Amino acid sequence: MASKNKNSLIVTLPLEKANGIIVQALHEARSYEMQPLTIAVLDAGGHLVSFQREDGSGILRADIAIGKAWGALGMGAPSRRTAERLKDRVAFQGALSAASGGRFIPVPGGVLICNDNEEAIGSVGISGDTSNRDEYCAIMGIKSVGLFSNPDSPQKDWND
Repeated sequence: MASKNKNSLIVTLPLEKANGIIVQALHEARSYEMQPLTIAVLDAGGHLVSFQREDGSGILRADIAIGKAWGALGMGAPSRRTAERLKDRVAFQGALSAASGGRFIPVPGGVLICNDNEEAIGSVGISGDTSNRDEYCAIMGIKSVGLFSNPDSPQKDWND
């Protein structure tokens, strides 16, 4: 029983796992000599859990990384899937951008973090290199901490 003076919150995406995702994503980026990355990890409520911006990553990259992650959570699907579904629906893209206060970024690089029950417990957004490479780093980071990603594997053309 909790004491009357202390309440605890249920944490589904601990800081240690969020930080581990970032560490591995950056390791992948450096091993492939990618451009400097900015990485945001959000919990299921869309709150920032962990964030890093590599030296040399542009000042807009933070908003883009958060927007990719936030959009994935908001739509309940990875940003790649949303981008593909909306490519011919410009008006709806605009509506989503307006509804999200401009936080919706519908390009690859926003990946859902899932538990072993396939429930989304957060998301990762990465910006800095090509969108396919950003997505690759997010997937590899998630897998490195024992969680599951949606999508579960990178595109075959992740190097493009």
